[in-house]
Amino acid sequence: MSARSKTVTHLFWTFVVGGAAALAYGRPALIATGAGLAVILLYRLDRPRRFRALVRRTTRRHARILALRRRQECFVDAYGNTVEDGWLREREYFVERTIVPLLEQRGFSDYVDPHWDQMIAIVEATAGSVRLPDETEMPDDGIAYERFCAGLLTQSGWQARSTQASGDQGADVIAEAAGTRLVVQCKRYGKPVGNAAVQEAAAAARHWSADMAAVVSNAGFTPAARKLAATTGVLLLHHDDLSALRPMRAANRRLPA
Repeated sequence: MSARSKTVTHLFWTFVVGGAAALAYGRPALIATGAGLAVILLYRLDRPRRFRALVRRTTRRHARILALRRRQECFVDAYGNTVEDGWLREREYFVERTIVPLLEQRGFSDYVDPHWDQMIAIVEATAGSVRLPDETEMPDDGIAYERFCAGLLTQSGWQARSTQASGDQGADVIAEAAGTRLVVQCKRYGKPVGNAAVQEAAAAARHWSADMAAVVSNAGFTPAARKLAATTGVLLLHHDDLSALRPMRAANRRLPA
C-alpha cells in the first residue's frame, strides 16, 4: 500500500469513527474528529520536508568519506579533460546501498524514483562542502610518497617504515600496531589504480605474514580493482584515510593465501 493510500485510509476511518462518535457525544467528539483529520493532513503535507531531512542527515554522517571519494575518483586525463566517471558511480552506489534502504524502512519507498536526482544533488552538495587537507602537501615523487604514507601511519599510532625500492615483494610500507601487521602498496597516480596493485598487495601480505593489506593512492580505483579487493580483503584507501586506520585482526589469523 502506498503512502497516499495509507493517508486516504486513515482519513476515511478517522472520519467514519469520528462521525459516529459525534452523533453519540455531540460537539466535543466533532471537534476531536476535526483535529484528528487536521493532524493526518499536516503529517502528509510535511512528508517532503521529512524526506529531505532524512537524506541530508544520512549523507552528513558519511560526509568526509564522500568528500574523499569525490577527490579520489575525479582526475584530469592526458587531454586536459576532467574525468568524473568513478565519482558518478560512487554517488549512485551510496544512494542505492545506504540511503534507499533507510527510506524504504521509514516509509518513503514512493519517493525513491521520483526524487532520485534530488538525492544525488544532496550527496554532491554535501561532499563538496567538506574541507579536505590541501593536496599540494603531497609529494610528487613515488618514493617520497611512500615515505609520506609511512609518516601518516606513524602519526596515527603505527610503527611504520618504508621498504627498500627493490626487494619489497609488493610492500612499499610495513606497519605494526597492537600485534597487527599491515603491508601497504603506495600508488602516486594521475589516474585510477588497476587491479595489478591489489594483486601485489595481496601477495605482499602472504610474503610478510601480514594481518592487513592496503593499496593507498591519491587517485581512485578501477571497478576491476574494487572487485578484486572485495574478494581478497585488501583495503583501498586514499592517503587521508590513514589518519583513521586502526588495527583489525582476528586472533591467530592471517590473510588467506
